[in-house]
Amino acid sequence: MGATQRPADRAGTDWPARLHVVTGKGGTGKTSVAAALALGLAAGGRRTLLVEVEGRQGIAQLFGTQPLPYAERHLVDARDGGEVYALAVDAEEALLEYLDMFYKLGAAGRALRKLGAIDFATTIAPGLRDVLLTGKVKEATTRTADGRRVYDAVVLDAPPTGRIGRFLNVTAETARLAKVGPIKTQSEGVAALLRSPMTAVHVVTLLEEMPVQETIDAIGELTSLGFGVGKVIINAARPPLPTGQLVTEAELEHGLRAAGLPVEQRLVAGLHDEARDQVIRRELEDSLRADLVELGIPLVELPLLPGGMDRAGLDVLAAALLRGD
Repeated sequence: MGATQRPADRAGTDWPARLHVVTGKGGTGKTSVAAALALGLAAGGRRTLLVEVEGRQGIAQLFGTQPLPYAERHLVDARDGGEVYALAVDAEEALLEYLDMFYKLGAAGRALRKLGAIDFATTIAPGLRDVLLTGKVKEATTRTADGRRVYDAVVLDAPPTGRIGRFLNVTAETARLAKVGPIKTQSEGVAALLRSPMTAVHVVTLLEEMPVQETIDAIGELTSLGFGVGKVIINAARPPLPTGQLVTEAELEHGLRAAGLPVEQRLVAGLHDEARDQVIRRELEDSLRADLVELGIPLVELPLLPGGMDRAGLDVLAAALLRGD
C-alpha cells in the first residue's frame, strides 16, 4: 500500500481527531455508526482504517464480506475517490507480532502458540490483552510512509460502554504486569495517544432509558480518567411528530372519510390508542434528549432507517455524521 497523494485536510473541522473511538451500549448500532464514520471521513480521496477488537467479525457481517484477517485489507470505496480499509485485531496474533518485534521470537512465538501458551497468557492477564489490542491501533494511527500518515483517520469499533473505561486505561491495567521494559513503554505510549487531542471517544446511544443512562455514566467515567469525549451520537432518531397534540377520534374519523376508507369504531379507537402511545413515546424521547443536552457535549442525530442497514443506509448515516444533523 503505497503513499499516494491525498487531500491534506480531514473531512470537516467537526471531526478533527485522527483516532475516533466509537463505543455505546450493546444494541445501539455502534458498529454501523463506526463504519459510517469511516466512510464519511474517507470521502474526497482520503484513506481511513476501520478497526474492530472484539472478535465478533461485525464489520465483515455488516458489509457481507469474508471474515477479516489480522491484516489490513481494502474494504470499500468511499465517495469521490476515498478508500476504507479494515482490520480485525486479534490478541494472540498481536502478541506474536509483539514477541517478534521486540524479542525476535517469531518462530518461538509460533511454537508457544501451538502449546496454548499465547492463549493462556492473554486469558490470565486481561490487561496485557488490552495493551496488545490498543497498541496495534496506535501503530496504525501513527504509521507514516514517505513522510506522511498512511491513514487520514482511524475509526475503532470499541468495546461497549460498560467496558470502555477499563479497555482504554491501559497504563493502570499494565502497572501490575510490568514495571520496566517494552510492555511498560508500549502501554505508556498508547496511554499518551489516547489522552491526546489526536483521539476522541464518541458514544452511541438510542433515545431509550437504559442506553441514555449508560451513556451518561460512561461519559462521567471517561472524563474522570482523562479521555476526551468527542460527540454523543443519537442513533435511529425518528422525525418529530407533525403536532405535539394528540389527534382526536373525531379528527381520525374525518380523515378516514376523506380518504374514502370505512369508518369503524374499533379501527378509530385502535388508531387513537396508537397515536396516544406515539405522543407519550415522543415526550419520553424529548426528556431523554434534554438529559443528553445537559452533558454539554455536541450531539449528532442519525435517522432511523426503516429498510434496515445496507450500503445505501451507511452512506445516509455517513452524510448525516459529516453534516452534524
